Amino acid sequence: MHSAIPSEPDAVVVGGGVVGGAIALGLARSGARVAVLDEGDVAFRASRGNFALVWVQSKGLGMPDYALWSRRSADDWHQLAAILAEEADIDVAYSQPGGFMLCLSQDELDQRVDAMRRLHNSRAPTNFPYEVLDHDEAARRLPGLGKDVVGGLYSPLDGHANSLKLFRALREAAARRGVDYRPNSPVERIVPHDGGFAVAAPWGEIRTARVVLCAGLDNARLAPMVGLEAPVKPSKGQVIVTEKTEPFLHNPMATLRQTDEGGVMIGDSQEDLGFDTVVRQPVLSVMAERAVRMFPRLGGLNVVRTWSALRVMSPDGFPIYDQSQTSPGAFIVTCHSGVTLAANHALTLAPAILSGTLPEAVASFSARRFHVPAHA
Repeated sequence: MHSAIPSEPDAVVVGGGVVGGAIALGLARSGARVAVLDEGDVAFRASRGNFALVWVQSKGLGMPDYALWSRRSADDWHQLAAILAEEADIDVAYSQPGGFMLCLSQDELDQRVDAMRRLHNSRAPTNFPYEVLDHDEAARRLPGLGKDVVGGLYSPLDGHANSLKLFRALREAAARRGVDYRPNSPVERIVPHDGGFAVAAPWGEIRTARVVLCAGLDNARLAPMVGLEAPVKPSKGQVIVTEKTEPFLHNPMATLRQTDEGGVMIGDSQEDLGFDTVVRQPVLSVMAERAVRMFPRLGGLNVVRTWSALRVMSPDGFPIYDQSQTSPGAFIVTCHSGVTLAANHALTLAPAILSGTLPEAVASFSARRFHVPAHA
């Protein structure tokens, strides 16, 4: 039985989603006393809408370091899943059978192949295997594939998990390690104070030596309080979930996957509509139509849920990891791939934050990259 956490923890994590949960667990496993301040379910919680992919294929065009970072996390995800099974008694249903990106036109396939070739030509010398498949080979590997699929790409590096079980497991494992989770605790201000920070709101004040901003879209407001910046904006995504059906889809895909519980998730939309989270029929119809063309059997399934959520997007789409230069105990962790990168956040980034120095592997993810002069 853990004793109550002191009122002044070693680190305060602002944000209780998948990103904050992974950082909090990693800090606690490294020996820190941690408090998590979570706005609660009124937040624009990206975690509620994630697609639960652990995806490497296609990640990193324009930033080779992101390809390496994604591959590192995929490699370490087996370890994270084992830790959560042991420390939270929850199987997060992680598997890495390899993933497909299916294309419904030759032009779409050509664009995908070209992007992958450019990505591989830009990378550091690391093994990122993938295959280009025609329709016949894709159909051989994916029984029930629709005739409209012209082909696709496959990579053995890709996997998926159960996102709700992951969310719960991170919280449960952290709680068993004494993390003080405080729901309904939005942060109004963070004030550097005596070499540390005072984090305050109407609920009170908490002081700490380290503060880690994992608050998603709210990082844009919070970061300047501690000498950081987070130029993040929302990107709306919508998701369809079907009724449960017998297992037929072993591999995850960029746009659809069958969960361990039997339902099929469909979702690949991106909309720039500010903070609008209303589910809209026209977008759902396009998503459903593409999914049925890929796997005609989906046309006979009932839809049981639809929802939308807001991705946390930086100007170039890549993560922002930074330590404040004016207040060195303040850090920011923000990305739109919280599930894929959960292993990195818990096993690599959190221990580095506790040590006070971010790893060299994330140096290129500093927000200072957005300050490159236009003429450079």
